[in-house]
Amino acid sequence: MAEGFAADVDVVGWDLPGHGTSPSPTADELEGLTVGDLADAVLGVVERVQERRGDVGAPFWYAGVSVGGAVGQRLLLDAPDRVSGAALICTATWFGEAAGWHERADLVRRAGTPTQVEAAARRWFGPGFLDREPQVGLRLLASLQTADRFGYAAVCRAVSDHDLRGRLGAVAAPVVAIAGSDDPATPPDKLEEIADAVPGARLVVLDGAAHLAPAERPQVVAQLVRDLVAGRVTA
Repeated sequence: MAEGFAADVDVVGWDLPGHGTSPSPTADELEGLTVGDLADAVLGVVERVQERRGDVGAPFWYAGVSVGGAVGQRLLLDAPDRVSGAALICTATWFGEAAGWHERADLVRRAGTPTQVEAAARRWFGPGFLDREPQVGLRLLASLQTADRFGYAAVCRAVSDHDLRGRLGAVAAPVVAIAGSDDPATPPDKLEEIADAVPGARLVVLDGAAHLAPAERPQVVAQLVRDLVAGRVTA
């Protein structure tokens, strides 16, 4: 999806600890990791980019999926003067009981992220997507398989403590909440809760998409982000 913006805007991407191009984190870096810590780290990345450009402190637009959407919620609340608006995609104000996340974290710490690939394939993609776009799906699943197990486990524990229910009414920036109709991890009612809580927010449900909507519907999601930036957000 990000490639569609490269011609006319600066896109700054980030990876979770030990995921993608992010280096394997140290034990000290992972100790007590929270979604708020991830939001602070994102601000640090943005500021380093802005230092090179000479516009430190300038507001920016944000888009995030799943845990990235949780980070976006924290940015909207904790740094309201920095975030112009946000696309919150396949995410939630609360991801469920902590016990399940702790169990997943413990399993991954012991046996690694390959234990999560089969279940992720069912959660991440809507019916038929892996048959239609095998290269896209397999690339994403491979990135999960090679993720650092301790980084993944720490993110699970951070997600277990994420709970912003009842707080998003304080958000003043424009928001679009994007759901996949077939997302078992963060179903449409989770995004509806966000849209209902944020004044003036828009809810969009993408038919047939699951948890990684930007991979399944890249052009549609990119246009929704463009509409947000252009001020075409209507609840």
